[in-house]
Amino acid sequence: MSNTRAMVEELVYKSCLLLDDKDFKGYLDLCDPEFRYTITAYSPEIRKEMTWLEHDKAGMQTLFNNLPRHNSDHSPLTRHATVYTVEIDEAKKEARVVSALQVFKTTLDGGITELFGVGKLHDTVRLNGGTAKLLRRNVRLDTRMLGIGYHIPF
Repeated sequence: MSNTRAMVEELVYKSCLLLDDKDFKGYLDLCDPEFRYTITAYSPEIRKEMTWLEHDKAGMQTLFNNLPRHNSDHSPLTRHATVYTVEIDEAKKEARVVSALQVFKTTLDGGITELFGVGKLHDTVRLNGGTAKLLRRNVRLDTRMLGIGYHIPF
């Protein structure tokens, strides 16, 4: 069990490192063919759940391919995840993972780093033999004011 937990934790941490490096192919290689990605938040103003982004693996590939066409903020992001819980379901060959997420943004000139967003990663990981792949990721944001011009997922 401890080896499986370590493998799952490494998957979460590696996903953050690859996105930090804008290695989108590497990130997608961590994902199962049935991968689903969402960014959600709750709005107290309208008292409703909001879905800001929802894609399957092919949709994520299209999003990454289209990034150069967007008028975007190119300030680098640094993701800091801390895995809180890993619940392994041997029968389903899956693990449910909850991680804290803090995202920092550094200005292009490297002068200022600020906290950009806070939330939690709710991941479902498919376990197959000695491998772990992201099956579902819901980025549940607490921060809802992100400004404009940033298109890279968390």
